[in-house]
Amino acid sequence: MSNFYETMLNNKTGRSLLKTVGLPTPIDLKRYRADQETYFEGKVLVGASENAALLNDLMRNLAAAKATVCFPANAHTAAAIVAAANNAGVKAVGVECSKNMTDKFDAFVFDASGFQEASDLDQLYTFFNPVMRKLGSNGRVITLGRPHLKAKTGEQAAAMRALEGFSRSVAKEIGKKSATSQAVYVEEGAEANMDPAFRFVISAKSAYVDGQVITVRKAEEVAYPDWHKPLAGKVALVTGASRGIGESIARTLARDGARVLGLDIPPAEADLNRVMAEIGGEVLLGDISSAEAPQQISDKLKEMGGGDIIVHNAGVTRDKTLANMPEHWWHMTIDINLSAEERINHALFEQGTLNAGGRIVCVSSMNGIAGQVGQTNYSASKAGVIGYVQYMADELAAKNITINAVAPGFIETAMTDAIPFMTREVGRRLNSLSQGGKPVDVAETIAFFANPASSGVTGNIVRVCGQSLVGA
Repeated sequence: MSNFYETMLNNKTGRSLLKTVGLPTPIDLKRYRADQETYFEGKVLVGASENAALLNDLMRNLAAAKATVCFPANAHTAAAIVAAANNAGVKAVGVECSKNMTDKFDAFVFDASGFQEASDLDQLYTFFNPVMRKLGSNGRVITLGRPHLKAKTGEQAAAMRALEGFSRSVAKEIGKKSATSQAVYVEEGAEANMDPAFRFVISAKSAYVDGQVITVRKAEEVAYPDWHKPLAGKVALVTGASRGIGESIARTLARDGARVLGLDIPPAEADLNRVMAEIGGEVLLGDISSAEAPQQISDKLKEMGGGDIIVHNAGVTRDKTLANMPEHWWHMTIDINLSAEERINHALFEQGTLNAGGRIVCVSSMNGIAGQVGQTNYSASKAGVIGYVQYMADELAAKNITINAVAPGFIETAMTDAIPFMTREVGRRLNSLSQGGKPVDVAETIAFFANPASSGVTGNIVRVCGQSLVGA
């Protein structure tokens, strides 16, 4: 895909010109590569609150990576960090943290799960203030806590909710380094379920996910599968799979080991056949909004052994201001983007087509969160997707099924290439990372939700937007 801005960045004269006119020159994002041995390799500085409860699980995860683990040598919680590291078989090295230190780090992780009141937030300042300039490009900042709505007191709820504002603000401060910051909330009793969320946000697979919050609930414990083939043996349905984001989702799930059933409308048959042939998937032609679609999908998935992963990606836009919008455009957009997903899911539930441990992922949109001129129909449908996901999470948890949603921001596709030049370039920069995302960034987040070990990750809405300045 041609990108004038990226072309300018690739030569010295271009970079000089962009700097002169005050435009940002973003650092390239490091994304997943198949030749990487594990999910994280680098130097991580670990901090912890008093009475931190997630240190053992954090160290257990770092033991599975190629991480050099350090901690502030003069921290009050240094002994607890060392004890947790020893339990996991990790060597933790104490370092003297100051603004003059020469060490550089690839990640900062702070376990704030022990916070009880507002005064505990001082511990964030003590840990992060001396070292913030020591985070490398494409670095990661992860703050661990407990969900504030599960807190035991109002004071604890306030302290835990404060982590979200802190994490989002950190993301905006470090975005110029193409570094990201996330908050991961882990319910009490869900410690064994935190692995997929932690490994995703610290890895290169989350390159364009920034300033987000992921909540982990207590659920059936599933051992973390192979990092490169976590979906081996799974059957995945991807709607709208012939091109763009849908094509990337299909390719990424297949890369991770899934057998993909790609669905699209008959006019997209040639592209869909090409994609499925290249990834060893199967083709299903149809209109998801038709009366027969739910049964067609259910029948085909049963032929393949039942569905393990359902990705509702297909959608349409029909843009006009509300005063000028034809009635059939309104109905079409709501029906395809929202009602069709509900009907398909209902058929899969009713007919037992979704296998035990099933994963449902819906594609929403930033405009479903922030709204957009000329998109009342589209924004309503995508906001409806969010409401559906959040409500169904509790209902499906009893059936060992998770449901989550992604909300893409400015993702580079053929559609965005058609946007007028200046509008497109401004759109690319309106986020903390100062660049557009790629379809694979959305796909990686969906693959994280689809992971068999993500049994405790449900009801989440993750924005894949580089921390968009609008709606994020």
